[in-house]
Amino acid sequence: MNIRISTEALSGSDNNLLWSGALYGLKRLQEFDHQLFFLTEDLSKQQQQLLENEKITSVKTLPDAIDLQIIAEKNDLKALDNDGSEIESAPDWIALSNKICFPTRKATQERTTAETDINIAVNLDGTGRSNISTGLNFFDHMLEQIAKHGLIDLDISCAGDLEVDEHHTIEDVAITLGKTINDALDNKIGIQRYGFALPMDETLATVALDFSGRPYLKFDGSFKRDVVGDFPTEMVEHFFYSLAINLQATLHISIDGKNDHHQIEGCFKGFARCLRAAISRNERNLNVLPTTKNLL
Repeated sequence: MNIRISTEALSGSDNNLLWSGALYGLKRLQEFDHQLFFLTEDLSKQQQQLLENEKITSVKTLPDAIDLQIIAEKNDLKALDNDGSEIESAPDWIALSNKICFPTRKATQERTTAETDINIAVNLDGTGRSNISTGLNFFDHMLEQIAKHGLIDLDISCAGDLEVDEHHTIEDVAITLGKTINDALDNKIGIQRYGFALPMDETLATVALDFSGRPYLKFDGSFKRDVVGDFPTEMVEHFFYSLAINLQATLHISIDGKNDHHQIEGCFKGFARCLRAAISRNERNLNVLPTTKNLL
């Protein structure tokens, strides 16, 4: 990627130093094969020397195509696309370089049928924040587990035909959530792909997840009660089936316990931890698609 950097984004307000974290951030961008362009002559001798000591150099001529521009605005650095729209922002170069190397993965989905009206927003690189309203309190609580333990930000609103029953709301949320997460994953390059088990008191939930592109659910478990709170227990398996199909993922869930509340919550928490592991990225596999087929 060709990155143009303004002088203000390098120098800050001190002619003897560079913007906080600049040496680390710029070096990291170069190590990830990003091409940097900046006007060296606009920097002070001291600043030029700092860059030279770390072998951080600007390409000699401005590339024909610039993929990203980095500017300074007040106390923040901002990464802009060619239209001038902000893509990322951060107070220092360490944080900004991390966001550039590992772009935030977000997606939104709207789904309206004669039975439900759903809006979902997902940030796979979030902090576990959630804002969920489906009209089913126990279902909201379970979806919060996915956000909290999956370390993703999740906004879900659903207006469904609960006067009929709970089926359409639970099923359609699963469909839309699966599609939204799948959209956020995009080409899946850099993900771990797999995730794995979780105890909850007397219950053991074993969950295995593979973003294989081959949707499948294997569910092994049973419940004594018909309903937990306002959530029909028969909908647990159907939720995860609808989710797996629209995630384009292979999902195996096995639960064993005595308390139905614990068993259901174990399923959701176990899935969340699997999701967190499977979508995680690191520098070693940044550009790796984890398959020998070259397609997921």
